[in-house]
Amino acid sequence: MPNSLEPLILDLLEWIGSDPKPYSEVMEAWRTSCPRLTVWEETNERGFVDRRCEEGRGAFICLTEQGRNFLAKNRPTTVWGRSAES
Repeated sequence: MPNSLEPLILDLLEWIGSDPKPYSEVMEAWRTSCPRLTVWEETNERGFVDRRCEEGRGAFICLTEQGRNFLAKNRPTTVWGRSAES
C-alpha cells in the first residue's frame, strides 16, 4: 500500500471511533473527503472495520480489534478522536 494512504486509513479509523456509525453516513462522509474506494477497500482488506446489521436500523460500521490496535499503535496520543490526556 502506498504510504500516502496510511494517514487516510488512520483518519477513517479515528473518525469511526468507539461508536459504530451508520454505513450510509460513513460512505457519505468519505465520498467527498478522500479517495473513498481506495481507503475503504484497504481498510476492509486489512480487517480494520466490520459491517454489522441491526434489525430495523440498517448497517453499521465499527472498528475491529485489529483496527483499534492499529489506531492505538500509530496514533497513541489520540483515543477515539480525543486527546489521550482528556
